[in-house]
Amino acid sequence: MIEISVVDEKPQLVASMRRKGHYKEIAVMLPTLFQYIVSQAAMIAGPPLYIWHEGSIEEAQQADKAGNADIEVCVPIAAKIPESDEIKCYILAGGKNAQIVHKGPYEACMPAYERLFAWLKENNLKLTGPIRESYLNDPREVAPEDILTLIHAPIG
Repeated sequence: MIEISVVDEKPQLVASMRRKGHYKEIAVMLPTLFQYIVSQAAMIAGPPLYIWHEGSIEEAQQADKAGNADIEVCVPIAAKIPESDEIKCYILAGGKNAQIVHKGPYEACMPAYERLFAWLKENNLKLTGPIRESYLNDPREVAPEDILTLIHAPIG
């Protein structure tokens, strides 16, 4: 059984890049965002994030298939940096979150999402904002079966 816990997350300043497309573009967007952050001599303050703006698994699958998924990647930073046309800084809201850890390839995380949505329903909870994925290790440094993704869902 995949464990779910509830935590109170603090707001955090992030540098963000957002566009429409296919989810596979996350793998291109994150290095671009990191390059910009490093070029600005920013201090990274946490693991990179993907913000999941679609409201359900079905909606996300349809958006990805159509190539119009709302894709946002973020990196927590210690202080605001200059923005560009593509990269913005803002405070990512904190608050009460349900969280679940997926271990394994990114493309195999569906059971974790299914368990999370089932748990929300079982506990009469609603999403109060977009789901976030925190990438806890680097897929260039660990085997696919050892990739860790923390999925956070703002709840109320």
